[in-house]
Parts: sequence; C-alpha cells; structure tokens
Amino acid sequence: MAEFDFDLFVIGAGSGGVRAARISAQHGAKVGVAEEYRYGGTCVIRGCVPKKLMVYASSFSDAFEDAAGFGWTVGQTSFDWSKLIANKDTEIDRLEGIYGRLMDGAGVTHHKQRAVVVDPHTVRLADGQTFSTKYILVATGGTPFVPEFPGSELAITSNEIFHLDQMPKRAVIVGGGYIASEFAGILNGLGAAVTQVYRRDLILRGFDDEVRQHVSDEMAARGVTFRYNTDITALRKEGDHLVVSYSDGSEAEADQVLYATGRIPNTKGIGLEGAGVVLGKGGEVVVDAYSQTNVPSIFAVGDVTDRLALTPVAIREGQAFAETIFASQPVAADHALVPTAVFTQPEIGTTGLTEEQAREEGEIEVYSAAFRPMMATLSGREEKMLMKMIVAKDSQKVLGVHIVGHGSGEMIQLAGVAVKMGATKADFDRTVAVHPTASEELVTMKTPVR
Repeated sequence: MAEFDFDLFVIGAGSGGVRAARISAQHGAKVGVAEEYRYGGTCVIRGCVPKKLMVYASSFSDAFEDAAGFGWTVGQTSFDWSKLIANKDTEIDRLEGIYGRLMDGAGVTHHKQRAVVVDPHTVRLADGQTFSTKYILVATGGTPFVPEFPGSELAITSNEIFHLDQMPKRAVIVGGGYIASEFAGILNGLGAAVTQVYRRDLILRGFDDEVRQHVSDEMAARGVTFRYNTDITALRKEGDHLVVSYSDGSEAEADQVLYATGRIPNTKGIGLEGAGVVLGKGGEVVVDAYSQTNVPSIFAVGDVTDRLALTPVAIREGQAFAETIFASQPVAADHALVPTAVFTQPEIGTTGLTEEQAREEGEIEVYSAAFRPMMATLSGREEKMLMKMIVAKDSQKVLGVHIVGHGSGEMIQLAGVAVKMGATKADFDRTVAVHPTASEELVTMKTPVR
C-alpha cells in the first residue's frame, strides 16, 4: 500500500499550478489538483487574457479615426458592450476547457472545489474528502483588495469589471499601477469619461521616470483626466450613480469606481499558518530559490509568493519545481532581466534597469528618441513613440531597454533576448536596421542624450 494518496497535491489551478502539476505527472508523479473557482487562474479568467481582448476592442476607436488620413471613409460607428463581454466569455470558456484537458491528458486528478492544508502531508477538500500527499504546492495566486472607508463596498475591482452588465459612461479608477492605467485606457478608448485618481504625483511607480511621464502625457492627450496627489475619502449612492468625495474636499459623480490599488497574496484561511508555514508581512508565502517553504514538504509558486507577479514567471517557477522534485534536476527560476509589457494606451515594453536604477550602480549613457511613427504622418495623430536604451559607460553593456508606443510588447520580447544575452551597444549598432519600422531606432541611436 502506498504511503501517500498522492505524490503531489496542488492547491490552485492557475498557470503556475497547472504547469507544475502537468510536468510532475509527466515525470511519473501521482498528482492531485484542487481549484475553488475556475481553471486557468487570474491571468486566463479575469486578468491578462480578457484584459488584452478589451484592449484590442478599445483600440478600434483609434483605427476608425486614423483611417480617414489614408483615404478611407468610415461610417457611423457604435459599440456594444454586452456583445464584447459575451464573446470574451466564450473565449475564456474555451481556454478553461483547454486547461482541464491538459490536466486530463497528463493523468492529473483535479477537483473543482476549495482545498485547505491540514498538516504538512494532508489536504482537505470542501466536501470533506481528505488526502495524504508527499508534497503540497500552494499556487493560489493573488487577489485585489479595496481599503476600508465610508462607502468602500460600492467600489468594484478588476475582478468585477469583466462582468458588468453595462459599460460605465463615467468611470473613476483609483490607483497608479499598471492595472489601473490599463483599465483607464480601455474605458477611455471605448468612449467612457475616465478619471484616474492617484495619491502620488505620477503613475507607474517603479518604471523608468521618462517612460512614466511620456505615458501619462499621452494618456492625458487621449482624454484621461488625472487627479494626482489625491485620494477618495468616501463614496455614496445617489439614484443610479455614485458620488465620489475627494481628499481635497471636492465631489464628483460616477457610474462606477474601480479600485486597482494593488493585489495581495491569496493565503487567507487555507491552513498554512496551522501547518507551520512562515508568511511574510503582506501574507505572502516565504520561499527559497527553489520555491520551498520552511516546512520541507510544502512549496509555493506564483503570485502567492509575491516575488515577481507575472504569469510567465509563475509558469517558470512551476516548471522549475517539477524538475527539481520529480526529475532530480535542481532548477531555480531565474527572476533577473524579465521583459514585460504594460498594455496602457500607448503600451509599454520594458526589460532590464530603469535609468534611475542604473545610475545607482555606476556611470551610464542614456540613448533616447521620441518621434512620430510613420503611421501618424498620414493619420494626423500627434502621439509620439519613445525608444530608450540604458548603457553602462565602462563595459558598454546594455542594461535596459524601454519602448513606448504601438507594438512595444511585441518588440520587447526580442530586445529582452539580447539584453539577457549580455549584448553591448556595439552589438545593437552593428545590426542592420529594418526599414521602415519604428524598431529600427533601437539600432540607429548613435549619440547619448545624457
């Protein structure tokens, strides 16, 4: 008789948990998974995938407007929010089905219900079933939160925005991070009057300052109203709308108030403390380089560890866990020089150090160019792209690349390869430009601006 019911039991069927489960099973492990909501996790169900679909939807307002400069006559346009949401839901259903089939194909036993940790080798499902397991992997992700204040229950989060019956005509978005800034662009592009409220003086803290200013200026030019150094003190319902009270004493009406002021690790009430697992001050599961907690049989990957909250990182961590434990090939996920995209409008692609970070490490050269892309010359759009490269003065190694504008997310993937390989400015310079493209600026900037 086997010592345990499972070799591995995974709590959470998001991107990281499913990858860990599948690869572990392929290495011969008997694997169980429990998910209390839907397979696919935040990214697939109510995160980056539906968000990107909504970004696409909102960008058509630009396309219709730009077409005139190229000789097209576009008739009267209208937007149907309910149709977008229905089509989005159909695609999310399709993707969730794929996740289930992937687990089935790998021989993983999965349960659509909540699971909690009983002790270092036992999990219990919501229906009372209890399983013993050699290893437990926590992959429960993160969750948005709304701070408490008078009327805070009237606000929604990024979870609810994907399921609204109607598009808000007047939206207040609270927060300065990428989620808040992305939804400001989405709703603005779909025709809503958007106010973004942030308690600091510039959005996208942690990104390169020049990039932050460029994006903020371009979003404002597109119609987003920013209220910096401001916070909401109260919300109240009046008729069919909300009244927003601000910290400066002013008030405004809105149809929806979306809070995107951060996400917290989803560790509440799943039994980790009782099993002896150490949690950080933000509730995150504290792990080492191999995703192992202080309890040797319990591991954690993804946003619940609050290391680098990106879906591809969670997948890498899940893969590394499976290889380490069930293939006897110790692998630590590499969190250095991770390229990423922010689907603000205009979008951002970034990899490596910001100018501010690089200056703290030594002398640098900064190459930067802001220009109207070719498409804007006939469309008449004034929006500018930004290309920026940070180079170490002594070694000439490229420390960071930052791109703002159309296609930035696609471009940064390949720039990320070069930076990860340790490319120098000379490597970029000796690469022939692809013309006519915006990306050729990356290999044609010859003189540092500072």
